[in-house]
Amino acid sequence: MLQEDTIAAISTALGEGAIAVLRVSGPEARSIGNRLFRGGAGVDLTKATPRLAHYGAFVDEQTNTELDRGLATVFAAPASYTGEDLVEFSCHGGVLVTRKLYETLLQLGCRAAEPGEFTQRAFLNGKMDLTQAEAVMDLIQAQTSLALRAANEQLRGDLGTEAQALREALIGIAAHLEAYIDFPEEDIDPDSGAAISKRLGDVMKRLQTLLASADRGRILREGARAVICGEPNVGKSSLLNVLLGFERAIVSDTAGTTRDTIEEVINLQGIPLRLIDTAGLHDSSDDIECLGMQRTRDALATADVVIEVIDGHVPQHPSQLSPSSETDHAPTWIRLLNKADLGLHPEHVQATAKDNGIPFSCTEHTGLEELTEALRDALLSQEERAQAQLVAINARHQSCLQRALTSCQQAAAALDTQTAPEFVALDLREALEAVGEVVGKVDVEEILGEIFGSFCIGK
Repeated sequence: MLQEDTIAAISTALGEGAIAVLRVSGPEARSIGNRLFRGGAGVDLTKATPRLAHYGAFVDEQTNTELDRGLATVFAAPASYTGEDLVEFSCHGGVLVTRKLYETLLQLGCRAAEPGEFTQRAFLNGKMDLTQAEAVMDLIQAQTSLALRAANEQLRGDLGTEAQALREALIGIAAHLEAYIDFPEEDIDPDSGAAISKRLGDVMKRLQTLLASADRGRILREGARAVICGEPNVGKSSLLNVLLGFERAIVSDTAGTTRDTIEEVINLQGIPLRLIDTAGLHDSSDDIECLGMQRTRDALATADVVIEVIDGHVPQHPSQLSPSSETDHAPTWIRLLNKADLGLHPEHVQATAKDNGIPFSCTEHTGLEELTEALRDALLSQEERAQAQLVAINARHQSCLQRALTSCQQAAAALDTQTAPEFVALDLREALEAVGEVVGKVDVEEILGEIFGSFCIGK
């Protein structure tokens, strides 16, 4: 499915650098590139050996002016990133010279590439499936080692392989059932309802396993939300500064210093963690303080983990928070008994033994290791950490797989009630279509723009 036009883009980030890379892909990539590049010893890019870098000059054909000197490398179809003839030019990384070379390529007949169009062509030409195409962007945007590992495994094809295996399993079930429906005179074994139900049950278990990784994928891509909350003056902003390793929030003995949420991201042993410092919760008639406390409650409503900071040096106060009072879901709740360096009050010592509260000191940094481990355990279970693979689906995959699971459940229910096999086959077709959307094995024109539109130009 080669495209008719030839596209060009600057593939390196804008700004000054040691080198810049420009890409040209399409049927005229070699001939257009040959008009820009003048290689030594009569190098002709239309006949040049693929994957061999050639040194030469970049020349404006109209004025015969040398623009720069650098390298040209040809990648012949289909053994290229896009599956088409592709030429990469490496030049000096100045903003002006890079832009001039790009404009010259457009004058020679190239079209400016759309965001993600190189990777989109790779998908359309069968070089990768949709999950691998999406992994390219995940790889570029990865902020932690675990996110990088998950993106690499998806780029390698792990998720696509599992989706294709599910698709083949559904095809096998559907094909057998539809053959029985369409050719009853052939005496085809209809396969017992129990056998089909078992095969369908295996598919549903695999779908549920993939769907269970949705939260993990969101955390790896976007970061987990850890909300620091508590009463005024218990050390919430001090804790934020300790976890960040620098003074981000103003710390004062005056209660109510923090009146708005403050967000920063840290790398917690491979997990991007979005720390949110909030205004202290207490009774107040001050309009600004009340607005800040409402933002605290809003942050709690979307938290993955809540760190409730308590002044452990004084007697317990009736808490204005509880693990269920502010949220519709159930985030992990960690109680931090701050100011432990001053000595824990006996009430907190007894409470700690019951609910595993963590004694902590923002001054001496005691309890930091325990807090870090508690946060990590809250975000990735021991089982997940030990897994050899780190498949993590995104929101699009989740939607497709959930529809597939729903259709499979409907098919299983129809089998249990001995519904006509035609209705079971219809549900299986819908499940098959939904799984196919994950890797792009169906008509996916509507979702291509959304997927590749988030890419950078030249990728």
